[in-house]
Amino acid sequence: MNYMKTIFDLWWLKRNEKKTVEEISSLQTKKLKRLLHYAYEHSAYYRSSFERAGITDEMIDSAPLSAFPVMDKSVLMSQFEEIITVPDLTQEEIRDFDEKETAGKKLFQDKFHIVHSSGSTGTPKYFVYDESAWNSMLLGIVRGALWNMTMPEIIKFLIYGPRIVYIAATDGRYGGSMAVGDGVNGVGAKQIYLDINTPLDEWISSVKKFKPNMIIGYPSAVKILAELVEKGDLDLKVLRIVTCGEPLGASLRKYLEGVFGSDVINFYGASESLSLGVESSPKEGMLLFDDMNIIEIQDGVMYLTCLYNFVQPLIRYRLSDQLTLQAPNADSRYPFTRAVGLLGRSEDILWFCDGNGKQEFLHPLAVEGFCIEGLRDYQFRQISPDTFEMLAEASNGLQKTVQDEVLRQMRDILRGKGLNYVQFFVRFVPEILPDPKTGKKRLILTDMEAA
Repeated sequence: MNYMKTIFDLWWLKRNEKKTVEEISSLQTKKLKRLLHYAYEHSAYYRSSFERAGITDEMIDSAPLSAFPVMDKSVLMSQFEEIITVPDLTQEEIRDFDEKETAGKKLFQDKFHIVHSSGSTGTPKYFVYDESAWNSMLLGIVRGALWNMTMPEIIKFLIYGPRIVYIAATDGRYGGSMAVGDGVNGVGAKQIYLDINTPLDEWISSVKKFKPNMIIGYPSAVKILAELVEKGDLDLKVLRIVTCGEPLGASLRKYLEGVFGSDVINFYGASESLSLGVESSPKEGMLLFDDMNIIEIQDGVMYLTCLYNFVQPLIRYRLSDQLTLQAPNADSRYPFTRAVGLLGRSEDILWFCDGNGKQEFLHPLAVEGFCIEGLRDYQFRQISPDTFEMLAEASNGLQKTVQDEVLRQMRDILRGKGLNYVQFFVRFVPEILPDPKTGKKRLILTDMEAA
């Protein structure tokens, strides 16, 4: 991203914050019709699915969005090549590219950004952005990170020199890590990454040396940084905190604001659309970027239509997040829809303690990427301060293969975190069941559960 162009484009995008609800709705409709026509003309999947629903090209402008068919991740994976709107781009080639180019910075075919997302079974799903879609998304992320700031305030902040520490999973094509890095470069900021697999001692030394004035990362990871500040291990003067990747509870927000004495902005994104919304206060709630996406709730199910990605159109794409929508009211500061309820998944952290009382953690997202043949599903259960196990669901006849590979990968992860003293076991179960309260599978269980 060119710096001056980024500033101009950011100013242009922020103008939407001052528009009326009717103006945003009109803009959204215009973008939607353009996307629908493009998908019909360039995607074999969408042309076929639209016509099966009785919608021809001539009917697109008059048909309501609810008349168009929905899709989910299974369709995305099984009909990937038919959904994509550019030739000579296959899921197999992308998977091969992802395995060989693990750094996450190189472009596929020198022009496509590839975001890799793993589900509960670890099966990779790929989301493709061309340069236009990527830059649109980056602007949304920059706008969200600097939410509630005017353009003069933003320019002053950028001139002052943001020094950003990003704390999350950074060792793959995770959309957040890739997007934050490119967005930081676009505004001329400086940045270091703290991977959630890095030992705490290395966190402390890196942060002391870098002296960040802005923090971006998983709420649970930022909380650990705050605890280091409280203990006196770190002394930070932070101007802004941006949390992402997990839900941010009101109590944790209050804690972070108290420790750092700065604003906390909670950003909402997904691999399917990395720029979905932002929350600057619990009272105002999560505001959805209606100028970039359309989010529907139908029979309790969330559907996303991303309005800026024409390479891999996602139209009425099912997401697992649970929320309700509220239209902006008369006293709303912004003309955007509010999201109420659960956004994404919130998982516990596995904490361990050695015989000398030294604590270290293992973030669940660090081990969520297991992709092993025969491994259908899994959960982790902490048994004691130095012991945990995997509850694994495996295909018949492959349990021994799964066990050996899981133990090998986990030993590498524990060694990298300095957790050689931690004991780890694999226990096979007939089925991994979702939490009856939320309908979602929990990745981490306590020692009192699933015994």
